Amino acid sequence: MKRLLKRLSLQWRITLLTILLLATACVTMKTLLCSSGHAYMDSIGNYVMHYVQEDPQAIRVDIPDEQWKDLSERFNGEFVLELSGAKHSFCIRGWYIALAVTALGGAVAYFVSGKALKPLKRFTAKAERVQLQSLTEITLSEDEAVEFSRLSRAINQMLLRLNQAFDAQQQFVGNAAHELRTPLALMQARLDLYMATDHGDNRPETAETISMLREQTERLSKMVRTLLDMSDLKAVPRTDKIQLAPMIEEVLADLSPLAEKSGVALFQSGEDLWITGSDVLVYRSIFNLVENGVKYNHPGGSVRVAASRRGSSAVIEVRDTGCGIPENFRESVFQPFFRVDKSR
Repeated sequence: MKRLLKRLSLQWRITLLTILLLATACVTMKTLLCSSGHAYMDSIGNYVMHYVQEDPQAIRVDIPDEQWKDLSERFNGEFVLELSGAKHSFCIRGWYIALAVTALGGAVAYFVSGKALKPLKRFTAKAERVQLQSLTEITLSEDEAVEFSRLSRAINQMLLRLNQAFDAQQQFVGNAAHELRTPLALMQARLDLYMATDHGDNRPETAETISMLREQTERLSKMVRTLLDMSDLKAVPRTDKIQLAPMIEEVLADLSPLAEKSGVALFQSGEDLWITGSDVLVYRSIFNLVENGVKYNHPGGSVRVAASRRGSSAVIEVRDTGCGIPENFRESVFQPFFRVDKSR
């Protein structure tokens, strides 16, 4: 019963509760009225059956005892039958009236609750359109009933606080990334210059250290670029017309050196579809998935990228023969900078 109620809308819950209350009230009232009606009918019947005319001026008719007995029995039988029929008809009509009142009350409750819950439906529709890019663009109307007005005001204030928090976070990330980008670029340029210059007295340990520094500096530079992309996420336009097949081909071409080094084969299949969005973000998403599929794979493995249509949506699938992601980490992989293997 509880599961069934959870699946029903609030409008239907109110309607069913109203029907239950009306049915209980009607059955109780009908039972009391039937009992009272039967008692009054029995009282009237007893009065008729035992009535004796005491008026001395009344006209009297002498009827033989045998005929009077026969007439009295016939009258009593017909009267009892008529009285029983009246009782039965009274109860049946009571049930019909109770059923009609319950059904009519349920219909009225459904209609009235639908009207009363219209602000909640509008509230839900607007809340579903709220995204990170539109935290302050969508505001909920506060010109409603007291309960909905307070709820709308609280939600609007919450959206404003969320927007301010996101702005502060993105501003910090952007500032930190900008401050880190310049010294990292200088370090990388110095290391590249050092590696390009011939040093006859270089020891293997020095070359290994410089190579490690270049690798770590490149990793930090990529992290800074990712931070900059994240800080500008709200400002990135999503109106580009993107052809998926060439974009997937470009991603695989960019990652082919890494795949060859790791001994992993890259494959592309599926339909050539067009979508609307940010070409930068879509490219980065596919790139990250394929790159992880190559990094966490084994020599001789493969990564396959396929684009297909599912209803009105385009679906991009990236499959690899790697070790996979443990089930307890599958929700966490969507967090920025999360890594299953902390050492990599």
